[in-house]
Amino acid sequence: MTTRILASGAGSTPFQRLLGHSPSLLQDWGALEETFYQRTALDAELLEQVRRVLAHGNKCAYCMANGKPRQEDLNKRESLATAFAELFLLDHLSISDGHFDVLREAFSEKEILELCAFICFTTGSQRLGAILNLRPEA
Repeated sequence: MTTRILASGAGSTPFQRLLGHSPSLLQDWGALEETFYQRTALDAELLEQVRRVLAHGNKCAYCMANGKPRQEDLNKRESLATAFAELFLLDHLSISDGHFDVLREAFSEKEILELCAFICFTTGSQRLGAILNLRPEA
């Protein structure tokens, strides 16, 4: 099965080649993604576990290809972050003040903001990949 739009010549990954039809989107989307992984207070393993939870919830075949989230040996921060991501997937409007109180047990205000922004950005990326039928073999 092929993607719903043809890949452009710009970008180095299949996802980037789809975004490459709009050079500004490709550049800015990539810059924001880089910010999450290189310039936030959240560590790479926590972000990866959250990304994997979201990939399976958002049904992005391209993103699911990297595997399922770990279920065991999660530290407290990873456990809270992945549970929050799962709640977001189920019903983002059901998230309450109490959920944020629980996050504050392990995260600073800055980290909570970064986690929420990462979840929203990643969900957008994965849903874009899913609706464009992006596959690992693309």
